Amino acid sequence: MAWPFSDLTEEICTSDARSFYVWLLQIFSLLAIIAFCIWLSLRPSNPSFAVVDLSVPNSNNIQNGSTLLTYELEIQNQNKDSGVYYDDILMTFFFEQDAVADDVISSFYQGKDKTLRVRRDVRAKDMRVWSGVARAMANATAKLKVSLATRVRYKTWGKKSKHHGMSLEGVVPVGPDGKISGKKKKKKIKLHHVSGKRKAFKKHKFKV
Repeated sequence: MAWPFSDLTEEICTSDARSFYVWLLQIFSLLAIIAFCIWLSLRPSNPSFAVVDLSVPNSNNIQNGSTLLTYELEIQNQNKDSGVYYDDILMTFFFEQDAVADDVISSFYQGKDKTLRVRRDVRAKDMRVWSGVARAMANATAKLKVSLATRVRYKTWGKKSKHHGMSLEGVVPVGPDGKISGKKKKKKIKLHHVSGKRKAFKKHKFKV
């Protein structure tokens, strides 16, 4: 004859074991959620790039041989816990499908939550394309596409990440006076991420 107390004891032990495993599962789940939240808070966001100013000679000066293009680029690191190491930044300016000018901003480090503005002068490299820009400016239809390619590494808590490839572009309307025109005149022109830029990375030994 089985003692009822033994069955009751066994049932209590089983219930206690079940409760312990449920408690253990809850603890692990809570720790996983906390770890995920910490990872999200420490995960760096990409730096942003914007054309603050751009100017070219007016159409008459272009026709007379002036080839200078001036631009100002704003580079913003919004990360409060991560600095950013930039490889060389390749800037290319296009009119329609043709490259007008290009420039390379040398590699540098940007601290946490910092904004940098870089102003540069570059020369047009193809007078045929440059003349096309002059004609479009005279008709108030000139648009220059700005393309940017680089690689970055993030430094968080003293540790550097792997390289991350970045490829961005934006369109800048240019008026007859050689300045940014239209509604964009008093606004930054933010460069947006694009795909299919592997040729630019390959040319400059970048890997996406």
